[in-house]
Amino acid sequence: MQQGFAVAANTAPEVIRASAREAEALGYSSFWVNYPGSVDGLAALALAARETRRIKTGVGVIPLNTRRPDSIAAGVRANALPLDRLLLGVGSADPGALKRVREGVAELRSGVAAPLFVAALGPRMCHIAGEVADGVLLNWLTPEHARRSAEWVNAGAAAAGRQPPVLFTYVRIALGAAARERLLTEGARYAAIPAYADHFARMKAEPVETAIAAQNPGAVRPALLTWQDAVEEIVLRAVTAGDTVEEYTALLQAAKP
Repeated sequence: MQQGFAVAANTAPEVIRASAREAEALGYSSFWVNYPGSVDGLAALALAARETRRIKTGVGVIPLNTRRPDSIAAGVRANALPLDRLLLGVGSADPGALKRVREGVAELRSGVAAPLFVAALGPRMCHIAGEVADGVLLNWLTPEHARRSAEWVNAGAAAAGRQPPVLFTYVRIALGAAARERLLTEGARYAAIPAYADHFARMKAEPVETAIAAQNPGAVRPALLTWQDAVEEIVLRAVTAGDTVEEYTALLQAAKP
């Protein structure tokens, strides 16, 4: 199982740059930012790409209900993102999410020569991802539910007569009591979104149960081992108390592959 690292796109540029450099130096396989809408995740990802040479760089995920495929392709070109290292994640909110993702991925294939990842929560989107995507980006789930999601993805791939896409998952990680409080706040915000509320109910799990909330660096490695063989790569989505370079560095070192 490989390990990636992720930060929020609205994190300070100096933190993104420093975290990307450290992730590459420590042997992480990918570095990701999200796409919150208020900040251009492609521009934030370009900060990381310019600081690194080998590590894969991912954006997870651009909502197709607010940004069209041709605009995404133009953004990749405008930010000079290296296609040989790019992992391009897309998704969509309801209504019409399934159709929008299927059509969006098809259009992006002709505009961006990079692996396309689809964000998936429920069985129907996992099935679509299995049919059309190069990779699947899961989110806020337990290792057990990741394995169940893999079954849905594999069924979609089999129905389309293709090899299953690789499975990645965001796993929130926090170190210390203050960071854990921010993690709980973020989890509550997601739990208020109807699609995520259904997702947590389907798993019978609270948001914090899907995350790693470690009191000290020594507790990180045992928590990571629970993910062994659940997915091809876990992407550790950092949650810190103060968004400092030192806090992100401490997380990167505590969880280093």
